[in-house]
Amino acid sequence: MSTFPDQFRLNGRTALVTGSGRGLGWEMAQGLAQAGARVLLHGRDRTRLAPRLADLHKAGHVADALAFDMADRAAMKAAIAPAGAIDILIHNVGERDRRAFLDIEPEAFARLIDVDLTAAHALISLLVPGMAERGWGRLILVTSIAGDLAVPNASSYVTAKGGLAALARALAVEFGAKGITSNALSPGFFATETNEKMIASANGEKHRERCPAKRWAKPAEIAGAAIFLASSAASYVNGHTLVVDGGVSATYLS
Repeated sequence: MSTFPDQFRLNGRTALVTGSGRGLGWEMAQGLAQAGARVLLHGRDRTRLAPRLADLHKAGHVADALAFDMADRAAMKAAIAPAGAIDILIHNVGERDRRAFLDIEPEAFARLIDVDLTAAHALISLLVPGMAERGWGRLILVTSIAGDLAVPNASSYVTAKGGLAALARALAVEFGAKGITSNALSPGFFATETNEKMIASANGEKHRERCPAKRWAKPAEIAGAAIFLASSAASYVNGHTLVVDGGVSATYLS
């Protein structure tokens, strides 16, 4: 008989983590691998994933890499087809257009929505039939606290992230009876490579002070939440957005 901690193990499961060459995607991929999953890294360039893949292999984990651009649906389908059964999807890919609303051309707005939101639909459509057939699946869409707490100069990003949270709820309703859970994971202020300059700025200090924890999160602090949602321990968690922000979204500070 398995013990309760065993429910957090992912042995025998295969997890695809999109955008896992660096940042939070890489941290979640490492966490799932340590929990026993076979991990599929994803990025646009396989050669850039090679060092990460080597790190996982060196640590004794089973891993491979899928390379395709989320905007290229044909390449997506071609990469997924030979990958085998995928039980867990952590959809982490997300671009950002840091311009004022009136400076973002309609075409640029539509492109970001396509990459950050519509591509998730395309990818999930390829994975859900297999999950349903096996009677087990985990869909985890990485959103952002910006999906609920809007910020200036990010209208397309805010829209896409809000849409992903709504998509997670829609998927939960549609596929819950088939053994597939769907949830969103909403990070706050994380000290990733992308945010290095911001952290050192006055705005970065404002973010740190804004957080009740009075610090930026370490990237590895996202992994536990991802493992939980991916595991059997979260079998009745469905249609939920798990916020990992140190309490930022619980406060009434500006």
